[in-house]
Amino acid sequence: MVQFNVPPYYGTEMDYVREAAEVNHKICGDGPFTRRCHKWMEQRFAAQKVLLTTSGTTALEMAAILSGVGPGDEVILPSFTFSSTATAFQLVGATLVFVDVRPDTMNIDEAKIEAAITERTRVIVVVHYAGISCEMDAILKLAQKHNLMVVEDAAQGVMSTYKGRALGTIGDFGCFSFHETKNYSMGEGGAVLIRDERHNELAEIIREKGTNRSRFYRGQVDKYTWVDRGSSYLPSDMNAAYLFAQLEHADEINESRRATWEFYHKELRTLAEDGFIELPIVPEGCVHNGHLYYLKCRDLDQRTRFIAFMRSRGIGCPFHYIPLHSSPAGLRFGRFHGEDAVTTRDSERLTRLPLYYGMTDEERVEVVNSVKEFFVGEEPFVS
Repeated sequence: MVQFNVPPYYGTEMDYVREAAEVNHKICGDGPFTRRCHKWMEQRFAAQKVLLTTSGTTALEMAAILSGVGPGDEVILPSFTFSSTATAFQLVGATLVFVDVRPDTMNIDEAKIEAAITERTRVIVVVHYAGISCEMDAILKLAQKHNLMVVEDAAQGVMSTYKGRALGTIGDFGCFSFHETKNYSMGEGGAVLIRDERHNELAEIIREKGTNRSRFYRGQVDKYTWVDRGSSYLPSDMNAAYLFAQLEHADEINESRRATWEFYHKELRTLAEDGFIELPIVPEGCVHNGHLYYLKCRDLDQRTRFIAFMRSRGIGCPFHYIPLHSSPAGLRFGRFHGEDAVTTRDSERLTRLPLYYGMTDEERVEVVNSVKEFFVGEEPFVS
């Protein structure tokens, strides 16, 4: 049996959790381990400011508030993404404008963004699917031309880069996820990355329930009080301790995941060349983090049969998102601009293969052999 995902666990996590509770006596938010995580990410990713949050979702919510978006404003985003990308901006009252994705990366199609921009557009939200970057130069150029902000949903992109720059640090705000399904985990958790220091103080206020508590602890005010809108976005320092143990070994974890990704890519290349499947493409200038590996079948029927076949072999191979624009909430809170040429078609063909830190050679071989076995007798469809 090969599970689809096994949460990352290096081995020192519980030592640090115990240190937080028994030595530091600090288990609420913004303790020593939280600060160590902030410092590690700021240094590693050359980020101006990083703040841990309770999830990737709340990191996106903070980014939405910091962007200044409100009722009547429009936000452009891909439909092929998790609901959190949309709900964060819907919560502040924005109208969601979905555009199509590229077939090679499943990222937002930068060539289709400008046509969706109106006088009410305020933000472009990009999603770096599978840890592979969107075409950020073109998107930033568009944002500058139309005076728009850019928010990076880099939930899957920790340790990935675009032309040497860490994902999450390129737009105005970046958002990481440290959910148990991600490359590095604190169970539930995330982080917001801030490019311009002018947003730092408001970010701290939003994260601290709308108070200036952070300034108080730095001695900048003699008492703290409620000063703006906000919520409780601080994770426990025990969660941060769990995460920090993995950040200390980030390269080893990254290399393990990339090794599995590269193994799949090499072993399945012949199937792709013979037209039976389509595989991920990594554009020039992008370095990925091995977050996930997917293949595309001929159509929904073949994918359904493929998933059932793999399950019969004890191998978990789930599909990914139902396009948001066709969901009940998407129909209620947004609209699709332009032609849906790729999003729905390819979302119905895509399935993911098991990939996690510490995956063994035997498990990788079992997955690949089962994939090859399924396609014996199938007809090629890629010319």
